[in-house]
Amino acid sequence: MSFSPMELMICCAARELDDGKTVAVGTGLPCAAAMLAQRTHAPNLVIMFEAGGVAPQLPTMPVSVGDSTTFHRAVLATSMADVMQFCQRGMVDYTFLSGAQIDPFGNLNSTVIGPHAKPKVRLPGSGGANDLASFCWRTLIVMKHDAKKFVEKLDFLTTPGYLTGSGAREAAGLPLHTGPHRVITDLCVLDFVPDTKRMRVKSLHPGKTLDQVRAATGFALEACDPLGTTVEPNAEQLHILRTEVDPGRYILGRAG
Repeated sequence: MSFSPMELMICCAARELDDGKTVAVGTGLPCAAAMLAQRTHAPNLVIMFEAGGVAPQLPTMPVSVGDSTTFHRAVLATSMADVMQFCQRGMVDYTFLSGAQIDPFGNLNSTVIGPHAKPKVRLPGSGGANDLASFCWRTLIVMKHDAKKFVEKLDFLTTPGYLTGSGAREAAGLPLHTGPHRVITDLCVLDFVPDTKRMRVKSLHPGKTLDQVRAATGFALEACDPLGTTVEPNAEQLHILRTEVDPGRYILGRAG
């Protein structure tokens, strides 16, 4: 079956979510991935929304984190403060983030492009991203692969990845065994070298090449050996995505 880059990215993200775990999501691709995971291999996945919905049974794709559907048949309807507290207590296994820039160690910038005192572009800032990336066990980063986004040095460090490399998170006081887990783009899936915590290519999406990925990256990029090929979405996943998760094509209608 044919599929779009967006559908492939959603399926990649869904496969990272294990049954019986907890995931803090926003709307868009992260929510679609969590809904798909629940409807396939992870029926006991607990979804949390920043606005306070915990373990809802989502009937449709919510349009915001405060949409009433994020509280539909939920176990708990609480507040942002409580969801962040759950995160700080180590109760959240996964979160999804993105940003305007990412560096080789998975640090993110969502604050400014250019000098902080006089930026070219002022962005929304951290929101809850810093808390989530600091304390959730595994951070999944989803973004378009572009050399302007994948940079050697951030214009501003909004959200910590592995900071300067192995041991740096722990030295800064962040919990052991937390940090970026995967980076999912429209070209490939990336992970981090265990010893150095530097980003590398784990698998190429069908039809993509390592040269394409490296040309779209603003820093030197290693690859796993052997280098994998990303598993394509299957017919069941695509059917669920198109008919149950996002029949209105709010997300699927976007480019990858």
